[in-house]
Amino acid sequence: MHIIVFAHRLATPRSLTVRARHIAAMILASTFVLVAGVAFFYFLTFKYAAELQIPFLRTFFSSVQEEDRKRSDEYLRQNLSAMAVKLGEMQAQLMRLDALGERVSDMAGIRAPELRNGTAAGRGGALATARDLSIDELNGELDRLSRSLDKRAESLNLAEAELFHTRLKASRLPTALPVNAAYNASGFGTRIDPITGQSAMHEGIDFIAPPGTPIFAAASGIVIASEWHHSFGNMVEIDHGGDIVTRYAHASTVLVKPGDLVKRGQKIAEVGSTGRSTGPHLHFEVRFKGLPQNPARFLQAGQPAAVTAKATRP
Repeated sequence: MHIIVFAHRLATPRSLTVRARHIAAMILASTFVLVAGVAFFYFLTFKYAAELQIPFLRTFFSSVQEEDRKRSDEYLRQNLSAMAVKLGEMQAQLMRLDALGERVSDMAGIRAPELRNGTAAGRGGALATARDLSIDELNGELDRLSRSLDKRAESLNLAEAELFHTRLKASRLPTALPVNAAYNASGFGTRIDPITGQSAMHEGIDFIAPPGTPIFAAASGIVIASEWHHSFGNMVEIDHGGDIVTRYAHASTVLVKPGDLVKRGQKIAEVGSTGRSTGPHLHFEVRFKGLPQNPARFLQAGQPAAVTAKATRP
């Protein structure tokens, strides 16, 4: 686009060429000036509205501020209510945790005051008056809840450790039947020796079972002997710790060797009639500090009453 300029000061007319980019730059500059002016006016209006004492502006700004305050208060109230509801749910869960913790502590045989302070009891009653919690009250309840959770966690950790110790100790006591036999042929104590016919001390119990019947470890431990003995034939001895050793004698086959770590109920041998024996059976002993103990007392702790009665029959 060409623009011809005539002026009395100019001897000759001048021609200006206006291109599209010039028009765009002018429009952009005009827009910027307009926006800057509106923003500046808006700034001055809000900054000096109170000083100008213009009733309309003061009313307008007051209503805007009041609406903002109401929205902020409503948002805060809703969030506090939601947090209070969540806090109530957490307290209810804590009461259920207390009930569970009390049962666990009973099983572990310990007394944890944090789990027995009555917080697990039901709570309720008529709603006389109610109000929303303040931020300070809510923070106080959350702090108390956090401290309660810490104490209960410590108590449950203690109960867990005690249960683990109890289970470990129980796994090392020879309370599992060493062979699947319902009764024993000869009990613990003085008896008539089946070979010599003389009165003699029998330091274990004998289980009659067919040859090849599996023999199991009565408890977890370490094999300390797997050998031939002139009286016991093929024999296995397991050390369970705490000065407790079990002996399995007259086996036809031995499946473990010294140093092996065996678990409770693991197959270690098979029933036979080796050594000083009149027929296939398992001779089972329990020794504490080298002294023979009545194995039936240990087996009674781990077997049903009916099986125990048969297992202790002479």
